[in-house]
Amino acid sequence: MPEAFDWELLHRPSAMAMVRGQLGFSWMVLSGRLARLTDEEYFWRPGDEALTVVRRHVAGRYRSLGSGEWVAQWPDEPDHRGPRTIAWLIAHLTETFFERWEWTFGPKEQGRGDITLHGNARDAVAWLTHWVEAWQDGIASLPEEYVATVGLSQATALDAEEPFGHVVLRLNRELIHHGSEIMTLQDLYGVAA
Repeated sequence: MPEAFDWELLHRPSAMAMVRGQLGFSWMVLSGRLARLTDEEYFWRPGDEALTVVRRHVAGRYRSLGSGEWVAQWPDEPDHRGPRTIAWLIAHLTETFFERWEWTFGPKEQGRGDITLHGNARDAVAWLTHWVEAWQDGIASLPEEYVATVGLSQATALDAEEPFGHVVLRLNRELIHHGSEIMTLQDLYGVAA
């Protein structure tokens, strides 16, 4: 069950409280929905060509993202418009939060391709939860003035060039955007089943 949202953040007039509040509330909503995710929903394909998580040896024409037996099919084009499964969306969010934590609060050794992905909903949701909560804890440990610190995250060239608050807001946007896709796919699966 997701932890309760820290409603006190809404009463703190600071930039860090606002970015943390947006992240925390968005995660509370999404994690509540993910708590009920089934394996059938996790792998449901909204279209035949939907990107998904597969065993490494069946990745097909796509590049593989992930270090273990299970990998995400990764398109060559950055703006690939094809559909995605919930499994793919969870994998993408997991690698995003993992990489940002690793290069902001961690040992700065591994990249997105080093992430372990999972072939079932329960483990995938638990792993995403681990990295989102690690990211939240890292942000919560920072003094307020770090919101304006340029280069605090070194995960990407963009991260290294912008104030840390923008990095957090970008990850918040990823969580909101892909979380909305996940919830929509859950709703569509419910109608299609």
